[in-house]
Amino acid sequence: MPLVRYRKVVILGYRSVGKTSLAHQFVEGEFSEGYDPTVENTYSKIVTLGKDEFHLHLVDTAGQDEYSILPYSFIIGVHGYVLVYSVTSLHSFQVIESLYQKLHEGHGKTRVPVVLVGNKADLSPEREVQAVEGKKLAESWGATFMESSARENQLTQGIFTKVIQEIARVENSYGQERRCHLMFLIH
Repeated sequence: MPLVRYRKVVILGYRSVGKTSLAHQFVEGEFSEGYDPTVENTYSKIVTLGKDEFHLHLVDTAGQDEYSILPYSFIIGVHGYVLVYSVTSLHSFQVIESLYQKLHEGHGKTRVPVVLVGNKADLSPEREVQAVEGKKLAESWGATFMESSARENQLTQGIFTKVIQEIARVENSYGQERRCHLMFLIH
């Protein structure tokens, strides 16, 4: 029986971008049409990746804005983040940049496992943020970028699989990045 690893992932983003819809679609396999603003919800699901099993604990947060102060509970003990904006809202995209900076500072400016998600991709006629903009922002952070549609269940499984992979990638890179090399010059 494989060891089950615990991973706590926080979902952040501006209000009404689909954070709850993504989490609910991932865990329950269904899309809820109604909108009820979230205070804070948690979801749990066992995810199998190859031979490894992960107990994924998702924290679905209330919408944040550029002035939000992120509580320590969103920093301490958190393994990774899904940052969500709506492709139909330029403002939600701008808020994500601010949230990432706060996360980065909260983590002591170390690398943070992040998947940047442009949600509501099914609403292309109303698009205000192009995919190339999301990709460029994610690359500047060293993060992964994906566009999705919680309504159409487009890539919702992939988002949370990817965040587990990002956590592993960042955890495994620490030893490599901080390695000290001594060089001696012998005459």
